[in-house]
Amino acid sequence: MRKWRRRLLLLLGVFGALASAQSYRVVDARGKGVEVRSVERIVSLDGITTEILFALGVGERVVGRDDSSYYPPEAQRLPSVGYQFRLSAEGILSLKPTLVIGREDVRPKEVVEQLERAGVAVVLVPTEPSVEGAKAKIRTVAQAVGRVEQGEALVRALERDLLLLRAFQAQHAAKGKLRALFLYLRGPGTTYVCGEGSTPVGVMALAGLENAAQGIRECKPMTAESVVAARPEVIVVFKKGLESVGGLEGLLKLPGVAQTPAGQKRKVVAMDDLYLGSFGPRAGRAALDLFRAAYLQEGFVEVGP
Repeated sequence: MRKWRRRLLLLLGVFGALASAQSYRVVDARGKGVEVRSVERIVSLDGITTEILFALGVGERVVGRDDSSYYPPEAQRLPSVGYQFRLSAEGILSLKPTLVIGREDVRPKEVVEQLERAGVAVVLVPTEPSVEGAKAKIRTVAQAVGRVEQGEALVRALERDLLLLRAFQAQHAAKGKLRALFLYLRGPGTTYVCGEGSTPVGVMALAGLENAAQGIRECKPMTAESVVAARPEVIVVFKKGLESVGGLEGLLKLPGVAQTPAGQKRKVVAMDDLYLGSFGPRAGRAALDLFRAAYLQEGFVEVGP
């Protein structure tokens, strides 16, 4: 009996330790300490967070996602709670989440407050469009789900990709940087020129392209004057954005585009939205693909993940 009693006490001690280990604090992008009690039911509020969660091996615990979360493909089978900047607390709470993770600029802000008042742990992830920002995203998500070691493995993989990128760039060194302009398109009536501070422009810089939209912060409404004045040698767009204006021919009909060096040579690179638009685990690979498309290929190039 004493032997069984000792074993029972040992098991109870192990279970007690595991139970206490489930509760831990994470400092998120707000600088706020968030107590995470359970990661059994996770709702992800943006595509890059969802990608990181699956890469960390906790995809089976994700019970909901936002509309931008379509990678990896299995994420598309999850119920959507809407777009990350047009959320409602009711839709998220209906999935009974124990943890909600999203960008630090998730909107509306009231939704975060409502979730926290309902007792849900909410961790917000930094959005800085840089390599260090990508590492911070990975580490924040990894800490939030208790996968710190796996997070560091993802960071190391990103660093290896960046080494390959730099080696390839050195091997195929261009005489000068190409001037590149990123256009955000959502139909002919919703067109923007994006500059410093936008994530696609950050990936462009990593790929060795010069930002042609000097003086523009984030994204501004596109005008013929701004496009012509930028004198881009290559235009970079999201695939879905290009589709929304009628493909390459539709793009060339937008004000000012055909008058640019890029338009005259039909030098356009269309990349998957999440691949180009999020600094995350695949940032090094995305920059390498963009470098190849911009410097080593002629005319229109379509790049997937």
